[in-house]
Amino acid sequence: MSSKKVAAEVVTDESYAKHEKIYPRQVHGLFATFRVLGIFILLGGYYIAPWLQWDGHQAILFDLPARKFYIFSLTFWPQDFIYLAVLLIIAALALFFFTALAGRLWCGYACPQTVWTEVFLWIERKVEGSRNQQIKLDKSPLTKFKFLRKALKHSLWILLSLWTGFTFVGYFTPILELGVKFVQLNLGPWETFWIFFYGFATYGNAGWMREQVCIYMCPYARFQSAMFDNDTLVISYDEARGEPRGSRKRNVASESVGLGDCVDCTLCVQVCPTGIDIRQGMQYQCIGCAACIDVCNQVMDKMGYRKNLVRYTTLNAMDGGKTKIFRPRIIIYFLLLLGITSALIYSMAIRIPLELDIIRDRNALYRETNEGLIENIYTIKVINMDLQPHQYILTVSGIEGMKVINKVPEIKVNSGEVLDFPISIQVDPVNLKKTTQKLKFDLISTTNPKLHVEESGRFIGPLIR
Repeated sequence: MSSKKVAAEVVTDESYAKHEKIYPRQVHGLFATFRVLGIFILLGGYYIAPWLQWDGHQAILFDLPARKFYIFSLTFWPQDFIYLAVLLIIAALALFFFTALAGRLWCGYACPQTVWTEVFLWIERKVEGSRNQQIKLDKSPLTKFKFLRKALKHSLWILLSLWTGFTFVGYFTPILELGVKFVQLNLGPWETFWIFFYGFATYGNAGWMREQVCIYMCPYARFQSAMFDNDTLVISYDEARGEPRGSRKRNVASESVGLGDCVDCTLCVQVCPTGIDIRQGMQYQCIGCAACIDVCNQVMDKMGYRKNLVRYTTLNAMDGGKTKIFRPRIIIYFLLLLGITSALIYSMAIRIPLELDIIRDRNALYRETNEGLIENIYTIKVINMDLQPHQYILTVSGIEGMKVINKVPEIKVNSGEVLDFPISIQVDPVNLKKTTQKLKFDLISTTNPKLHVEESGRFIGPLIR
């Protein structure tokens, strides 16, 4: 067989190599503490928030049938979709900002895939034991002990996954009502579908696929390098200090044995959730969890060496240069985030839960009445986006001596209701200074004067020469 054919077969085998399960070793340290804290905050908020009540309704509820979106004291309607668009822009800018500043912080500490995988790994360790015990258990033949351990682990995974799906649906269907339906086995088809679908996705992604989602499915791993530069903080191995690597006894100076500080314990590989070797340089599979930093610092402590052989640093610093944290890209991202976030908060603070639309009849520019007056017809649309019903008074101004016909003395609109009614405005041609003149429509609540909106309109008359 020729050498070319052998090489081709080797490449083919590597391309279609069977996936080998990764057994991340448990690690403790500063960054591990940050990750655990993040998990408690994020998952705690996710699981607890639907159960909170606020002013007689669920604190966070996206009520799609009623087209109401509750977030504590705020109530949003489909007309407020602009706020969602701005939030997505802020989220994208925040991702760019933190990635340019310190790499994949989102992936390592806040990504749902990372957060739920950490919880599933914790369950696995509690049931099957440490990394070495898990490897030994998986290699052993199927026994009653092994079957019971695996069954218990997957049962706990499935229960957590279903609870995750139940909680997810609880953001769209009041969770207390959903709980009653679940106990009575009276769930609707869509509720049942989403509980099991979201639960299945959690079970599959966090329990089985794990690092494969990060490596093969997540697009962020592929385009993150476009947001990196030589001053971005990344997790790196100090090759100049660590090489040549090799084992030695504790408290033996590296120089005395002609080695670097790396003792080649491979613990940095064992704790990596994606199974990479950080000593091989920057790799797109690295999710920035910093587990390798924690475990390497523990080894350096035991050996009596300086910490941070593996650390957060920059390419410029590794090459002996200076790190520039406040560089144009970071400043621009920060200013954009600050400006857009401030504008969003201000807009929500002054937001009035009332909307007034003025729609002029387009079938005719104007018409002349029997009395010789010029008439325009309008459709008034009032949207009450408050949680309480209100009564409003509509006033129109802008042209001297005009008459408002069919005007409703007092407009009553229930919460979430849209009220349409027509009015006509008649003007003596003598009072028309221009062919098109502006009108001002004022709508104010009689029960709450703060609910006051103004809209402009146009009055069109005959051509004035």
